Amino acid sequence: MQQRDKLKPILFSIIKHSSKQELKEQIPKDIVAGIVVAVVALPLSIALGIASGVSPEQGLYTAIVAGFLIAFLGGSRVQISGPTAAFATIVAGIVATDGIEGLVAATIIAGILLIFMGLFKLGALIRFVPFTITTGFTAGIAVTLTIGQLKDFFGLTYPPGTATVETTEKLAALAGNFSTVNGQACLVGVVCLAVLFLWPRVTERVPSSLMALLAGIALVSGLGLDVSTIGDLYVIDSALPTFHMPHLSLELFRDQFANGVTIAILAAIESLLSCVVADSMISGHHRANMELVAQGVGNIASVLFGGIPATGAIARTAANVKAGGRTPIAGMVHALVLIAVLAFLMPYAALIPMPTIAAILLYVAYNMSGWRNFAHLCQTASKGAVATLLLTFVLTIVFDLVVAIGVGMLITVVLFMKTVSEETEVKGWKYYCDENSEVTHLRELPKSVRVYEINGPMFFGMTERIADISVKDFTRYLIIRMRGVPSLDATGMNALENLYDYCSANGVSLIFSHVNEQPMKTMRRAGFVDLVGEEHFRSCIDDAIAHARELLVAEEDTENLMKTRG
Repeated sequence: MQQRDKLKPILFSIIKHSSKQELKEQIPKDIVAGIVVAVVALPLSIALGIASGVSPEQGLYTAIVAGFLIAFLGGSRVQISGPTAAFATIVAGIVATDGIEGLVAATIIAGILLIFMGLFKLGALIRFVPFTITTGFTAGIAVTLTIGQLKDFFGLTYPPGTATVETTEKLAALAGNFSTVNGQACLVGVVCLAVLFLWPRVTERVPSSLMALLAGIALVSGLGLDVSTIGDLYVIDSALPTFHMPHLSLELFRDQFANGVTIAILAAIESLLSCVVADSMISGHHRANMELVAQGVGNIASVLFGGIPATGAIARTAANVKAGGRTPIAGMVHALVLIAVLAFLMPYAALIPMPTIAAILLYVAYNMSGWRNFAHLCQTASKGAVATLLLTFVLTIVFDLVVAIGVGMLITVVLFMKTVSEETEVKGWKYYCDENSEVTHLRELPKSVRVYEINGPMFFGMTERIADISVKDFTRYLIIRMRGVPSLDATGMNALENLYDYCSANGVSLIFSHVNEQPMKTMRRAGFVDLVGEEHFRSCIDDAIAHARELLVAEEDTENLMKTRG
């Protein structure tokens, strides 16, 4: 087993294989990086908690509990986990319809699924999710997140009982109540958004999200603006996260299974994509299966301690790398710093204006949208890939992630099979009888021997082409050259069995040339090798032709002997 595939926390391996001097030099850097990441994570965790339909401190609980456990048990050196924008709309929908109990049940299901995915070594499956699908649903999530923040950004007021769970309902509520726009809230939102985009040009040492928070608080408190703040809408709790097991039932788990699958799929994709990005930044390798196990443990613990689902956060991970973090200690320190912030500074969160929170989340949505990749794919990808991209994007917005990924993967598989089947060809050799032909380097074949070449995988998408193989009245031996066939499935095997029956009915014997390992295993398992005869499977085309020639000579000798006796 390769080192990167071990089901062992990478922190343990780092401690075991690093010298005391290396640890002495790196740990202080990781502590500094953890503090920097905590500063970045603070406003984001609060904002994402609110966007997820829960209280601000629950966002911090997630960053603390899940952030610490996933770093401690995870398979990445630098991954930072916590609440992410990708989960916000999903969590908000679950909370709105099924309450906190529903969210806890769904997340426990997701955690268990993630643990099993890791234990059964399914981490490599992330490679089979096409870039078009990840780009499509990420952009779709960014759009849904944007739509969800427009109410607070513009300071709109909705009548009591207005339905705002689904994205379409949010759009209808925006359109129906836009006349209630608050100009002062818009001012705060625009200023904070400008700070978020422009501050990185001044310096990257201080996170732009923190500067936006300070700017928003200064505007509202300093000028006495009529703008809603977190304290107006939420009761701020600075208590540390404590274990709490809500009332759960088998029926609740059954009802939340689909949501649990959604969370598990998204957590797996987001965390492993973040690990891949982190690997490219530090020239390292993560342990995908261990990361999935850690994500499962972290998510279960998060909701049992009052948090929400978590996954790897690319922006916070990048901040960790830039700050010098190179071991999971940075992620653990980031969680510990947030505990201190929660205990001593959380009451001040009541001063944060809601348009500021909206601006931060709009900035997050812009960064996660990947609109450049989206536009590039639309311009350069094939029509099928573009259709998959756009459909995944639209379905994510209109329905949900499971529908989007499911339909996107189905279309991708169908397009892949169509492409592969078009690449697979079955062609017979041409026969040149003219002695003056300019074609050279041809093999001499007896008239009664016919050769067909198959190139490409033999699967259910192309087996009808096997039926196109034909023989002449004078054909005695049919050679099937399979050096270009990498794989053979059950349907392809059935097509070969039908070909054998066709040849037998016409008095023709089959000879196979250069059958590769996987097709040969399939043929042996199906009993086809015994049916055709082991001696009729030859290593190369020249050997197959020579074998056919020998069989013909033997037949002629037998016929002559019979005539002589007759």
